Amino acid sequence: MELAWKDPETIHLEVGEPDFPSPPHVVEAAHAAALAGHTRYAPNAGLPELREALAEKVRSRNGYEVTPEQVIVTQGGVEALYSVLLSILDPGDEVLLPDPAWPDFGMIAHLLGARTANYPLVPRHGFLPRVEDLERLVGPRTRAILINTPSNPLGAVIDRATMQDLLDFARRHGLWLISDEVYDEIVFDDSFLSAGAIANREDRLVSIYSFSKVYAMTGWRVGYAVVPLELAPVLTKVQEPIISCVNAPAQMAALSALTGPQDIVAGMRDAYKARRDTLLRALEDEGLPAVRPSGAFYVWVDVSGSGISSMQLARRLVLEERLAVAPGSAFGKLGEGYARLSLASATNDLLEGARRLGGAVEGSSRPNRR
Repeated sequence: MELAWKDPETIHLEVGEPDFPSPPHVVEAAHAAALAGHTRYAPNAGLPELREALAEKVRSRNGYEVTPEQVIVTQGGVEALYSVLLSILDPGDEVLLPDPAWPDFGMIAHLLGARTANYPLVPRHGFLPRVEDLERLVGPRTRAILINTPSNPLGAVIDRATMQDLLDFARRHGLWLISDEVYDEIVFDDSFLSAGAIANREDRLVSIYSFSKVYAMTGWRVGYAVVPLELAPVLTKVQEPIISCVNAPAQMAALSALTGPQDIVAGMRDAYKARRDTLLRALEDEGLPAVRPSGAFYVWVDVSGSGISSMQLARRLVLEERLAVAPGSAFGKLGEGYARLSLASATNDLLEGARRLGGAVEGSSRPNRR
């Protein structure tokens, strides 16, 4: 990214950020809140009215019942993950993480002094977790398993049967199941299912959500965790030394996003779906195999035909083709040979990006290319 931003002519398909502006009514709500004096500390767990609205959102859109006391408002989804793992892990404990996956999962575990074991997400199994693989990894200090649906970078969505298997696995071993669902409303079919919709009341389940992707509010830094009642007081206390609280105007903006018109969300989702279909056709024309995402806004492209590493290809694309993509190796060992392209870009950029990527892969594969 740093290399790419040096050239203003570079096409950016590497950034996981909506290219839509935050909805106008959201911006207006924050402005009104600041003018009305909502500029003081907020409760550690979030404004009561926002927590109530979030509990209703989880009930109506995610399909399971929670109380406002189970909802903790956080500084984006990433702080929710950090605070949850801090609350349930001791240094030396182990968490099971997907590979490929968003790099921050492992970074957070590392900062907390936790150990990680990676379970594979591979093409022959639809890039979905398998209990057989998890059983081989679980050990005496394993405390949690983290899943991500829809997946960044893969766009894969965990189906009902697999989700039930994961819940059963976690229950059988007494593990926390942390379900990162921050792309929960950017889905292109009916396959998405929240873990909480089929979990048992006694399950040690934490679900993570965010306003960043769904409402194009990345810079507002508002997310939330839905946790069992016994964990909620711990997570609330943990907020104090980390962030104290999420700033009040941003929380009022989030409340406006939840209670305001939702056709904006549907419009962005439909745009991502149309771009997905356009990009997949263009990649096919270039002879580049790609995974058809069921959710999120990324396309996972097989670039192994280049004959060089994904990082080498990514650097070459920036320097020679003025195209920025995310190298698959950034997402784990099993990401090697792939590149992630973001759908949060104009259609013309996607089409030109596919053309440049196809040419670079073909050019790199020539025997005389060094």
